[in-house]
Amino acid sequence: MTRTSFAIAAALLALALPVQAQPKPDARVHAAAEARRAEAIELLKEIVNIDSGTGDIAGNNRVLAVLTPHLTALGAQVRRVPAEAPDLPDNLVVSLKGTGKGRVLLIAHVDTVFGPGVAAKRPFRIEGSRAYGPGVSDEKGGVVNAIMALKVLRDIGFQNFATLTLLLETSEERGSPGTQKLIKALASEHDVEFNLEPGDPPDNLTVWRKGSARIHIRVKGRPAHAGVAPQDGRNAALELIHQITSLSKDFPTTGDGTTVNLTVMKAGERTNIIPDAAEAIYSARYRQPKDLEQIVARFRAAAKVTSVPDTSAEIYLDSGLPPLIQNDDVNALAERARTIYAELGKTIGASGNGGASESALAQAAGTPALDGLGWVGGDFHTDNEWVDLNSVTPRLYLLTRLIMDAGINPPKRR
Repeated sequence: MTRTSFAIAAALLALALPVQAQPKPDARVHAAAEARRAEAIELLKEIVNIDSGTGDIAGNNRVLAVLTPHLTALGAQVRRVPAEAPDLPDNLVVSLKGTGKGRVLLIAHVDTVFGPGVAAKRPFRIEGSRAYGPGVSDEKGGVVNAIMALKVLRDIGFQNFATLTLLLETSEERGSPGTQKLIKALASEHDVEFNLEPGDPPDNLTVWRKGSARIHIRVKGRPAHAGVAPQDGRNAALELIHQITSLSKDFPTTGDGTTVNLTVMKAGERTNIIPDAAEAIYSARYRQPKDLEQIVARFRAAAKVTSVPDTSAEIYLDSGLPPLIQNDDVNALAERARTIYAELGKTIGASGNGGASESALAQAAGTPALDGLGWVGGDFHTDNEWVDLNSVTPRLYLLTRLIMDAGINPPKRR
């Protein structure tokens, strides 16, 4: 066969093969999402400029007060649920009833890691395609994305779900001590949970997360006058240093697996007293529940061996959130998201990280969960935290279509 005839035959064969149709976006959803973009950014600005660090009851209540009229205007049932731990603000549970069969739970948190006065020092600002401010992506961008998705559903008249619930919680940055029972209860009543933590750059879903825990080493010694009778004291600070040193090479501090990092140290109150108490706090992150058991066992073994006579060391575990484990349910939801994103001609990736979230509690309750459905952002928990404003419309489209898909075709609970 000549080169020319081969080319003709190849062309005829290509014409004979079926053409794979490109997926098309839902025009109604896309138009409604784009129409809500300016409102979304303005609402984000309003709540970023309100301090709402974890434990700031007044600040978190101010944020909820701003958001509540947006939700009641949708005809939703909005109720305050008291926190399950002291010194934390109420949580907000928003419920919509539909005509379909899927029960969809959205979870977002309004608390941040930033203290009072930060919003005034670093208010919301836009530079190029990015917005900056305390909690702008973790997780106030996600909060706004969830609320705008509810508005888009109303705009297009979609009610083909049984129940659509949005939980706005106020203590996630401390491991959700004020909401863990509530999250488990809500998750058990729904078919799927979508979490509004930010998407990791460049444009990813979160398919696994590490669990979090705080491990305390508390040392007891004996006080004494540091100048007159230091020999009568038993220095708890020195024993704490021994404990820290003995553990220093036992665990990685970075990486995708287990990490254990020293974050807080306390010892002594006066310069002329030998300290009789000292404490160190470690942040432990882990991929499997058994990993945490092994970490704690090593701490307790180290505590049995002291170097300063007549001192003692005790270990206390303050559990946070369990890990989100990548499994078949997570992968199936991620595939749904990829298919929907392809309607926009876009590709979405999958990643994981060491930041815990409420999705792990939903998964533990037997509810399929997908995380990282907020807007794309980065530099979380820093002065440079940002959100990509180019992600507003596509991420709003993705969340809305996922809700629609799950409302019509809910995944099976475990």
